Amino acid sequence: MPETPRELLRWQFDLTWSLFEYHLERLEPGDFLWEPGPLCWTVRRGEDGVWTPDWADTEPDPVPVPTVAWVTWHIGWWWSVTLDHLRGRTPRDREDVVWPGADEAVAWLRGLRTEWLEALNGLGTEDLDAPAPFPWPPGSGLTVAHTVAWVNAELMKNAAEIGQLRMLRATRP
Repeated sequence: MPETPRELLRWQFDLTWSLFEYHLERLEPGDFLWEPGPLCWTVRRGEDGVWTPDWADTEPDPVPVPTVAWVTWHIGWWWSVTLDHLRGRTPRDREDVVWPGADEAVAWLRGLRTEWLEALNGLGTEDLDAPAPFPWPPGSGLTVAHTVAWVNAELMKNAAEIGQLRMLRATRP
C-alpha cells in the first residue's frame, strides 16, 4: 500500500499511463485523422500550416465524435493548462495550444507526461492539501490532490477514447 496520498496518486497515474502507452505504441499516422462517422471533430491544417481544432463554446447536440488527432490535441490542451496552473504560470489560452501533427503527437504527449511527473514528484502533503487552482473555480473546496486525481481520470477517459478509435479503424476493411 502506498504510504502517502502522493504515492497513491502516482500509482494511479502510472497505471493509467501504462494502459495509454499500449495504444500510443500502436498508433499509425493514418489513425489520427480517420473519421469514424459523418459528424466528427478533428484538427484542420490551415494555409499557414498550423493545425486548428474544431470547437464550439456551447457543446453541440449531438456531440461530434472526436478523431484521435482531436483527442490528442485535447489532452495536450487540458494537461498544458493544468501544468501552468500547478506551476504558477500564466495559463495558456486554448488557441495557444497547437497540435504538432501526427508525426509528433505521441512524443508531445510523452513530453507532457515527463513534465507532469516532475511536477507531481515535487508535491508534498501540504501542497496536495492546498486549494485547487484548476479546473474548478476559486472557493470550490477542492484541493490540488483533487486536481491530480482529475488528471488521472481525464487521461484514462481520453486513453480509452483513443484506444477505441484505433481499434475500430483497425477492424475496418
